[in-house]
Amino acid sequence: MDYCTLIAIFCIFLLLILIRKANQSSKAIYYLKHIYYYGLTSICAFLWIPYFALRAKDTMNLLTAATILGPISKVISMKWELRGKEYLSKNKTVIMIANHQSSLAIWHVMGRTTVIAKKEIFYVWPFGLAAWLCGLIFINKQSATESKSIMYDAMERLKRENIKLWVFPEGTRRNTNEIHKFKKGAFHLAIQTKTPIMPIVYSSYQTFLNDNEKILKPGEVIIEALPEINTENYTTDKIDELIDKTRNVMIEVFNRNSLEIKNRMQCS
Repeated sequence: MDYCTLIAIFCIFLLLILIRKANQSSKAIYYLKHIYYYGLTSICAFLWIPYFALRAKDTMNLLTAATILGPISKVISMKWELRGKEYLSKNKTVIMIANHQSSLAIWHVMGRTTVIAKKEIFYVWPFGLAAWLCGLIFINKQSATESKSIMYDAMERLKRENIKLWVFPEGTRRNTNEIHKFKKGAFHLAIQTKTPIMPIVYSSYQTFLNDNEKILKPGEVIIEALPEINTENYTTDKIDELIDKTRNVMIEVFNRNSLEIKNRMQCS
């Protein structure tokens, strides 16, 4: 471990002390927690690269990283409640469709899972290199043809190895207390490869996170996995129907769970 790494680790521990002592309602806590989150993630990514390289592109690397990074949630005062575990435990390939509100979403990835990410993330080293070694699938969002080819090639391997594929169809993450319109790429993939869709719903972050006002308070999130949506009988001319079905069931659960969290916060 070189001198620079030791300095970085010392700074992370110093940040941890400051977070513990800072006023939880202050803007300072917002910045301190974000610096801690991204700083520790980057340091861990750097330290794990040699280990991940021993089994490069293996999705079990992602599970290892998520398990070790799980305690970060406690430091930034986020609690996760996972529902629908029975749907996640199945050893089969599904396309997991999830809403996307914030990068503050470290929790245990379900079994053998990989994620579709924009290729720009790969160049954010050391995190990008570690992500590539964990088997993330990077696509060029500026080229639909190239992205489609990469995803279809990847899906053949995922099905052979019973690996789940995680997709954020909203594209850009937005914490606006709603589920935005979905892009069609993942749904084309599901229809063409006859792969089931599994909706994954995160409850609203707005009870504890406001990026505009720089607020990050202790909070809770319900993550709920829903029953699979069979795509066998869908064709590309019915893609809008499939998107609407998926999005509508997610909106219903999002509103219900977000209200539950809001009521909990008010009672605490």
